[in-house]
Amino acid sequence: MQFEYLVVGSGLTGAVVARELVDAGRRVLVVDRRAHAGGNVHDHVHASGIRVHTYGPHYFRTNDDGLWAFVNRFASFHRYEPALKSLVDGRLENWPIAGSYIRRVVGESWQPEFTGRPGNFEEASLALMPRAIYEKFVKGYSEKQWGVPATELAPSLARRFDVREDDEPRLMRHRHQGIPSQGYAVMMQAMLAGIPVLLNVDYLRHRDELRPSRKIVFTGPIDEFFGFERGRLAYRGQRREHEYRPDATFVQPCGQVNNPDPTAGAHIRTLEWKHMMPTETASRIRGTVLTREFTYSPDEPDSYEYPFPDDRNARLYEEYRSMAASMPGVLICGRLGEYRYYDMDQAIARARLLAARLMEERAAAPRRAQRWPRPGKRDRALSSVVES
Repeated sequence: MQFEYLVVGSGLTGAVVARELVDAGRRVLVVDRRAHAGGNVHDHVHASGIRVHTYGPHYFRTNDDGLWAFVNRFASFHRYEPALKSLVDGRLENWPIAGSYIRRVVGESWQPEFTGRPGNFEEASLALMPRAIYEKFVKGYSEKQWGVPATELAPSLARRFDVREDDEPRLMRHRHQGIPSQGYAVMMQAMLAGIPVLLNVDYLRHRDELRPSRKIVFTGPIDEFFGFERGRLAYRGQRREHEYRPDATFVQPCGQVNNPDPTAGAHIRTLEWKHMMPTETASRIRGTVLTREFTYSPDEPDSYEYPFPDDRNARLYEEYRSMAASMPGVLICGRLGEYRYYDMDQAIARARLLAARLMEERAAAPRRAQRWPRPGKRDRALSSVVES
């Protein structure tokens, strides 16, 4: 099989890059070590008929009409505007916070507790919100999410403090919002349609045999690509426990309830998937499925989900990024490759930009011998799936 580009990883970044290159007439091979395509953009159907997002909830939204048109090539979407709650003091409160809650708990006026340049996440948060809000909604959730005290997290993790009017419970207010009506797995299969995809193939074990004529696009963890030569970057993942309630129509008032209080359980949030399905479809299903998510620090790269937001890991990533920059035959990208969190719309936009740059490179430069990574000790023959 002769190919110009090898895309390693069939998640959102890899699939979009591959799609754009193939649509432009390029020869592409996609490999993925998982048994299914799509990376974490994947779902499956429970025995009850309820569609469950395998790797946690994916809420698609964008204000970009062009990007919305792009994803609608591969799926039809039903409108879904997530409304989230947080379990605080035994009550379900809006998240983002309702103005009525602020007035009830803090009062009509308040001043930031921290002033100056914040040195960590807690200080950055207290520069944006009252301490009561931080401690009830933010501190416990963040410390569960990252597994360390909030004072050890980077200040850049803090986001703009958003207070909503009481009649606006939606998490996001984008022009286009939704979930694929047939599911994310079907959407990703459609995006990769007509593109050769090899599943259950670990590029890092077979890199000596998988050599494109032009470029490798690697979307896995950047530290793993280099054999953890400078050390391991930290990531967080989530363990998920599912529960089917056959005699309940719904248990929660919305699809996601956050659990910031450490005394209310170790899980970080509870998801109820029927809320995320088309109303007519959900109404015909008996029972409901709940998923509780527990965060942890995974050892296996396939379980990496969230790059760790602190200065030590930021510095280590820069070392790996510099190493990657010295390899013209390799592009390392995506959430794990660039060690940064991307929302789905951001990941797609970024991937389309990178694909356009690859095509510009091809137009500007003749084909030349590439400097390929040296094969590792674990490389094995792929003669059964890749022919020269």
